[in-house]
Amino acid sequence: MGTSVQVTPLSGVYSENPLSYLVAIDGFNFLVDCGWNDHFDPTLLQPLSRVASTVDAVLLSHSDTMHLGALPYAMKQLGLSAPVYATEPVFRLGLLTMYDHYISRKQVSEFDLFTLDDIDTAFQNMTRLTYSQNYHLSGKGEGIVIAPHVAGHLLGGTVWKITKDGEDVIYAVDFNHRRERHLNGTVLESFVRPAVLITDAYNALNNQPYRRQKDQEFLDAVTRTLSADGKVLLPVDTAGRVLELILILEQHWSQNHLPYPIFFLTYVASSTIEYVKSFLEWMSDSIAKSFEHTRDNAFHLKHVTLLVNKDELEKVPDGPKIVLASMASLEAGFSHDIFVEWATDTKNLVLFTQRGQFATLARMLQVDPPPKAVKVTMSKRVPLVGEELAAYEEEQNRKKEEALKASLSKEEELKASLGLDPNSADPMVIDARDPQGLSEGGIHGGGYRDILIDGFVPPSTSVAPMFPVFENSATWDDFGEVINPDDYVIKEENMDEASMQVGGDLNGKLEDGSANLMLDTAPSKVVSTELTVQVKCTLVYMDFEGRADGRSIKSILAHVAPLKLVLVHGSAEATEHLKQHCLKHVCPHVYAPQIGETIDVTSDLCAYKVQLSEKLMSSVLFKKLGDYEIAWVDAEVGETETGMLSLLPLSSPAPPHKSVLVGDIKMADFKQFLASKGVQAEFSGGVLRCGEFVTLRKVGDPSQKGGGTGSHQIVIEGPLTEEYYKIRDYLYSQFYLL
Repeated sequence: MGTSVQVTPLSGVYSENPLSYLVAIDGFNFLVDCGWNDHFDPTLLQPLSRVASTVDAVLLSHSDTMHLGALPYAMKQLGLSAPVYATEPVFRLGLLTMYDHYISRKQVSEFDLFTLDDIDTAFQNMTRLTYSQNYHLSGKGEGIVIAPHVAGHLLGGTVWKITKDGEDVIYAVDFNHRRERHLNGTVLESFVRPAVLITDAYNALNNQPYRRQKDQEFLDAVTRTLSADGKVLLPVDTAGRVLELILILEQHWSQNHLPYPIFFLTYVASSTIEYVKSFLEWMSDSIAKSFEHTRDNAFHLKHVTLLVNKDELEKVPDGPKIVLASMASLEAGFSHDIFVEWATDTKNLVLFTQRGQFATLARMLQVDPPPKAVKVTMSKRVPLVGEELAAYEEEQNRKKEEALKASLSKEEELKASLGLDPNSADPMVIDARDPQGLSEGGIHGGGYRDILIDGFVPPSTSVAPMFPVFENSATWDDFGEVINPDDYVIKEENMDEASMQVGGDLNGKLEDGSANLMLDTAPSKVVSTELTVQVKCTLVYMDFEGRADGRSIKSILAHVAPLKLVLVHGSAEATEHLKQHCLKHVCPHVYAPQIGETIDVTSDLCAYKVQLSEKLMSSVLFKKLGDYEIAWVDAEVGETETGMLSLLPLSSPAPPHKSVLVGDIKMADFKQFLASKGVQAEFSGGVLRCGEFVTLRKVGDPSQKGGGTGSHQIVIEGPLTEEYYKIRDYLYSQFYLL
């Protein structure tokens, strides 16, 4: 029986809702992605709440809220406590994304689903992996290997490969095969015949123009608005696709010396760019090579100004400008407020570069034709004054008194449990309930009460409170006290945690404006007003989401040719369309489960663990093939004393077997090899013509759907001449003969 694999969608099937899926491999439960939308609607997490406590590991694929937004809430409220795995950029940029969302929400509402401390707690113990790093799980997950690979959608974005007993389960959502300015394309096409492939149908119905054409249309729309004295608003995510847009604008402004200012406005803008500067090894080959040769960092921005407060933008002189502001959904954040201000001017442009989430203001504005007016809620936080402030302080004092009484009650219960007389006199205990006694002792105010109560709880081993006493057990030698050098080394992990407590950039500091908002505990309230905004500005949508389009998805799936395919995340129409296509052209086992529906995609292959006996191994001749050693083995199956299957030498002579050629060859490489041997070769009509009469062509296995990703045959044709046998020998030399 093959490795047992079950997939249960928790969110994000037959819809564009956040992504979250439970993948069980031989009883080990992976939570793959833990997304939430910009509405932060707890009802979306009900399926997750039912299984959160059973999760053994969490795998995060991208750094936006659709893939990891629910992680702090799930760990705080739903009982999720499993270890989390992600790449370094997903960890760092995901942390900043959650900070940005929290501050944006806190400025316009009494947001209490999670706090900054909850975000830090969720991220601080995350295990960070590099691309192609094989990480072996232990304990319950013994034998399972996980590895992140390039997805090509966001910086650090991941295609997860989970391997058990030689069978691969691939999780690949939101991948992009195209190479962009700051990212390489996905490596999904390098996987061959995985047992299970889980992928999305989000873009199955969309086709995109060429990148150069799309970039030019984008720049034309922007510069046309600016030259007409208009302003351009780009609602963007915090630290995802906005990086590609910044590079496009930065490069165009450098080449054309345009005078218009560009602003990147989020609560964590400076920290985002500082982190990104250190992630060059995660970016495209062109950026890495440029840095190696010229030491020029692509994100050392000369034309884009970073802002963390809208007040800074308002100080800029009025005139044409570009503002990239979060959030992309327009539900909260700076983009929401700027849209309300700029929407009434016909000269301005609001340019959407990604589809708005369902039921958001951005999605409403992207319909065709767009609405002429929209209702919005403008909210802001103001400090409490007058009677409201007095009432707030009175409520806080009341809560402190209740906490004090509860602490006193707990102390008395503790004394009673230790068999002490609460009324007995003790020179070290002062009765905090007796104001007169406090005044006689010269103690005033409530601060001392907290110390006496919290600091002098009697331990279980003594009859009265005592100060802690530590004996000096240091050892000495001829030169003085012997020290441990490790006690004076600041560990890197502690530095990271200290940095995260403040939550910021590479120096452990967040921008002053954002830090002040985080640490501001002054009493305040949220004031909201309903407005109807007349939408007179130009609204344009251009696809810069960085996902493979429908045509490319179908081609890639046919090339990978998985044994079983699971489709998730996409509209019902897109999911059904891709499902029907894959049933005809990719593989016969295609699934599209509903939320909460568990499907069994266990492989039909039978895999057994066997032990190779020493006697057998001593007679086997291995040949090296890349990183592996291969051999042909003739043996009979036996059983060890422990009951494990074992391969033993044959008791009779081994029967003859057909020769097996092991390896793979690219015809273009073989053409160069022949040229190095003095044999003229060229491609013609899909075949390789060698010399005058010999031809070579590669033929795929027609029994396998999806093209030639399985076994191949190389057909050599020509008259039986000396040249024929020489080319055949050259061909055989490219393989290993068993």
